Amino acid sequence: MNEILNNISFVFQRFDWFSAFDILLVTIVFFGLLYLIRDTQAMVLLRGIIFIIVLTALLTTIIDLPAFSWLLRTTLPALLLAIPVIFSPEIRRGLERIGRILPTSDSRVTTSEMQSTIQAVVSAASRLSARQHGALIVLQRSESLTDYVRTGVALQARVTPELLLQIFYPNTPLHDGAAIVEGNQVLAAACVMPLSASGILVRTPDRQMGLRHRAALGISEDTDAIAVVVSEESGFISIAHGGRMIRRLDPDRLENILTAFYRPENESRNFLNRAFPFMKRDK
Repeated sequence: MNEILNNISFVFQRFDWFSAFDILLVTIVFFGLLYLIRDTQAMVLLRGIIFIIVLTALLTTIIDLPAFSWLLRTTLPALLLAIPVIFSPEIRRGLERIGRILPTSDSRVTTSEMQSTIQAVVSAASRLSARQHGALIVLQRSESLTDYVRTGVALQARVTPELLLQIFYPNTPLHDGAAIVEGNQVLAAACVMPLSASGILVRTPDRQMGLRHRAALGISEDTDAIAVVVSEESGFISIAHGGRMIRRLDPDRLENILTAFYRPENESRNFLNRAFPFMKRDK
């Protein structure tokens, strides 16, 4: 006991502002890693790894187990190399988020063209909602969606409410999958989107969100695109961005949110900061 107290006293004697800054940096790194894997299956895996590490540390400290200690020392380098493989999706997503912080070139689409596109999407979503026709409309922003466009049927047609209504009319060849919009054009329809592995949809009080909502969250997690979803079962309009979602939007609020994304950053930041705290919850 005296040895432990002496060690603690020795640590505090050497503690200074540089040590505090060092600890703060380490804390920020661990917080960032935990923030990146929140609401994913990796969090469950991480809990299992931490439990095994703590258990083995207690066994090797309390009990003298030379053979077991040798096994740990031998296999530890291989386990460290396996971590990037196990957490590769989360590492990739984290690097993509860091990359989005860097400035990007301005879009060649004019404000009037984008406003026309937003009005067409809002009008189509409102009419699809009234008819309870399911839809998934993905609006491209700074990140290219070329890889996803290739999975669908190329259209290269001007965005109009009538075109979107025709694409998502039930039992037509293009109604399954997503329609990808860039500027004032529908690039392709029936596109395959990545499905989200997040646990957000599982925790919702109802179960009226299916593959379209998982696909909307998935593309919003992998890119900076905006996904507008119309539920086939309830007719609710939802919007997903950055791995978060709000539901039961009326056309006016949907138009306000979409417009805010394409305003200058200093004008839209306050509006989006008020909207996005609720986007992770089911409203």
